[in-house]
Amino acid sequence: MKMTFDDLKNLNPKTPGAWPWPAKLLAFAVMFVAVVATGALLDWQDQWNRLKGAQQKEETLKENFLTKKKVAVNLDLIKKQLLETQESFGALLKQLPNKSEMDELLTDINQAGLGRGLQFDLFRPGPETIKGSFAEQPIAIKVTGNYDDLGKFASDVSMLPRIVTLNDIAISPDKSGVLTMDATAKTFRYLDEEEIAAQKRAAKAAGAKK
Repeated sequence: MKMTFDDLKNLNPKTPGAWPWPAKLLAFAVMFVAVVATGALLDWQDQWNRLKGAQQKEETLKENFLTKKKVAVNLDLIKKQLLETQESFGALLKQLPNKSEMDELLTDINQAGLGRGLQFDLFRPGPETIKGSFAEQPIAIKVTGNYDDLGKFASDVSMLPRIVTLNDIAISPDKSGVLTMDATAKTFRYLDEEEIAAQKRAAKAAGAKK
């Protein structure tokens, strides 16, 4: 039995029991769809949101798992690299004098110049600057000599068993052609345990004052 639009318009909403079966089935389908849609909006939406949140959490956990898996797979390699780094650091540390060896190092720098026949017009160690576990000491130097001797002096300084760098180098000739080199030599030493402890106490006190 088919129904037209006019048939639907003529239905009496007060007597649905008297409607023909096609009209009843259509009304039931419309009510079912309305109930489902209302339930989705009022009740299922919260469940959808929770499901979406759970899916995002699952993705995050997967990423964390993969990251940790990569670390676990490369753990032996990381340990090996860490050991190599510690060994390299230890080798560099041996190139730094301690406090008692600084005078000997200053003498070595001076002797490197004198050994090349240079004349020292200035050799003045400056105050140390503490940088973490190390102390940096600048030395203002002024030497005169010929070009070859100045170059050999710079090479000798770089070959010292302790780390010494030449910085802010300026070379100028005088009227007789003798060259004068002004530079700042920088050397470094490691702090002893007592000095490191003092540094930590000072940092802690400064932090407490803030």
